[in-house]
Amino acid sequence: MAEEGNGSGVEKRKRMSVGLYVSCPPNIKQAVNGSIEYGYHFIVTQLTHPNYTREISKIGSVIGRTDRVMNSSDWNRLVVAQITPTIDLDSEVEHIREHSKKMLMQELGFASHLGIPAIWISLTKPNNVQLARVLLEKLMGGFTYSVWVNIPMLHPSRFSCLAETQYDSWNWWNEFRTYCNYDKRLGLALNLSDSKHLVPPSELKRWIGEPVRAIIIPTSYFLINQHGKPVLSKLHQEVIKKFMSLDVQYIIKNDVDTNDISLYNRYIHFLGKKLFVGDTVSEFVHGFEDFLQNPLQPLTEHLETNIYEIFEKDDVKYDSYQRAVYKAVEDFPGEKTPVIMVVGAGRGPLVQAVINVGLILNRKIKIYAVEKNPFAINTLIHRSKEEWGNQVTIVNEDMRTYKPPEQADILVSELLGSFGDNELSPECIDGAQRFLKKSGISIPQSYTSYLAPLQSIKIFNEIRTNRPLDKTLQYCYETPYVTHLANFYEIAPSLPLFTFTHPNWIEPINNQRYKKLKFRAEQSCLLTGFVGYFDTILYKDVTLSIHPETYTPDMVSWFPIVFPLENPVHVEEGTWIEMSFWRVDSDEKVWYEWCLHNPVKTGIINPNGRSYFIKKH
Repeated sequence: MAEEGNGSGVEKRKRMSVGLYVSCPPNIKQAVNGSIEYGYHFIVTQLTHPNYTREISKIGSVIGRTDRVMNSSDWNRLVVAQITPTIDLDSEVEHIREHSKKMLMQELGFASHLGIPAIWISLTKPNNVQLARVLLEKLMGGFTYSVWVNIPMLHPSRFSCLAETQYDSWNWWNEFRTYCNYDKRLGLALNLSDSKHLVPPSELKRWIGEPVRAIIIPTSYFLINQHGKPVLSKLHQEVIKKFMSLDVQYIIKNDVDTNDISLYNRYIHFLGKKLFVGDTVSEFVHGFEDFLQNPLQPLTEHLETNIYEIFEKDDVKYDSYQRAVYKAVEDFPGEKTPVIMVVGAGRGPLVQAVINVGLILNRKIKIYAVEKNPFAINTLIHRSKEEWGNQVTIVNEDMRTYKPPEQADILVSELLGSFGDNELSPECIDGAQRFLKKSGISIPQSYTSYLAPLQSIKIFNEIRTNRPLDKTLQYCYETPYVTHLANFYEIAPSLPLFTFTHPNWIEPINNQRYKKLKFRAEQSCLLTGFVGYFDTILYKDVTLSIHPETYTPDMVSWFPIVFPLENPVHVEEGTWIEMSFWRVDSDEKVWYEWCLHNPVKTGIINPNGRSYFIKKH
C-alpha cells in the first residue's frame, strides 16, 4: 500500500495512489500480482475465504489463507484487509452479537499476525457502539494497523423514495469515532456518490475536514469517451479535485464487465496531473500542511537566519509595502526630505523597499533602520556599506526605548503576526510613535483580527499526540498554534474581532480587548477550536490579508493561527456557537483567554496566561 503523506516536492503532490477492490479472489497472490501488473499500488480484499469453514470455538481452526502465500513485506504493503461485511456486533439478537464478536476478534488477530497496514470496516447502520468498543480495546492493546471506516459520502436513503428515514452518514461516522475517543488511527474510506446524487457542497467541505484515507470509485461511474476510454464526468472530477489537498488514495471497485482494468488506474493518474494546481502558495507550504508551529516571540527571542530567509522570500508582501511607502512619500511635500524610520528592520527588506521608492520617485529620503537583534545588525551594516552607499543610519536599539536625534515623518514596520497583534505590534508601534511627528504616517495604519469556528480532528490529534514530556495536556490545549490548515472544515464564516490603529494618540493607550462572538452552524459538525486570521491596511488602498475572503494572492508570509479546545464539542445543525475572547496584558506579558458559552460552557482557557503568553521583555 502506498505511503501516506511522505512525499517531498510538488511532483509528489500530483502522485495518485490507486488501489483495486477485489472480493474474495481464489488466489490472493495472483490477485496482488495482477493488480500490480495493471499499475495498482495495493488491493482491498477479505482475508477469510468462503472455502474455509470457520470454527469459532475451536482453537487453531483454519480461518483463511496461509500467510506463506506471500512474504511479510507484501502483506505489509499491498493488502488492505476487509472485515467480513456480515459481522454485526450491534445486532439486537444476542447470539448474533456474540458470534459476530468472536468472528471479529479472530479476523483482527489474523490481520495483526499478517502485519496488515490497514483494515476496512463498513458501517451499515446508525448504532455501532459495540463494534467501536471492541475496536478501541484492540487499538489500545497495541494493534498497529490503521482502521478505514467505509461509509457512503451521501447515504442512499437521502434520495430514495422508499426510505422511511433519511440518514446522514456523517453522523454515523461522528458517533463511531467519538466512541473510539477520536483515535488518530481511524480514517474514512468514502464511497463516491453517483453523478445524479452528488453530495451537497457544504457537506463536501465537511468531509474534507475529516481524516479521509480513500475514495472508492465504482467502474460503473465512468463514462466512455470518443476514443473508447473510461473517463469521469466533470462533476465527479470536481469532487476529486477538492480532495487533492489531502493525501487521499483512490480505490477502483469493478462492478461491471471490464476487459482492461488498467484503464481506470491510468485515468486516475491522468487526473492527478490534470486537476492539481501547483501555485506559489502550494509550493511554499508543501510539507507544512497541518504542521503545528509555536508563534514567534521576536521581542524576546532573536530570530535566526533561516527565519529571516523565509520571510524575505515573500515578494508579494514587500512589493505591497513598497507601494504603500511610495504612496506615502508621494503625499509628502515635494520640497522637503521625508525622514523614514524602519523599526524592526531585520536584515533590511523594508529598508530596500524604501530605497527603491526614493530611486523610482527620484526623491531624497533620510532613512533610519532600527533593529535590536545584534546579529541582524551585522547584516544591516554590511548592506549599508556594500549595497546602500552608507545612506542608511543603522541603530541597534529597542524601538520602544530608542531616543532618535529627530522625529520621523513615516514609520514603517512589519511586526504583524498570524493574528495581527500576536507578535506585539500594538505595543511596539505605540512605543515607537514617540518619535513620530503628530502629522506623521504609520505603515501599517491598522489591522484587524478574525475568528471562525473550526472542525479539525487532525489538529486536535496533533496536539494530543505530540505533547512535550515536560508539558501537561492542559498546557498544550491552552496554547495557540500557527499552521497551514489543509484537513479542516470552517464551520461558519469568520467574524471580525479586534482592530488596532496607528498612530494611536489616545491617552492612556489601552491594548486590552474583549469581544463576544456568535456563529451559526449550517450543519452538524464537531467543534475542535477556532481559527484566526488578520488583514491590514498598510496605507490608503494598499492592503494585505490572510482572511480567506480577501486573501492576498501568492502571499506566503503568514499561516492562520488556531486556538484549540481541550475536548471536541458536538454541534447540531442550526445551533449557535457562542464564545468570548480576551486580549489581556500586564507589565511583563500579553496573553489571550477564550471560552465557550454555547452549545456547552467551558472554563476560561489559559487564565492569567498560565500556559501561553507573549513576553514584553
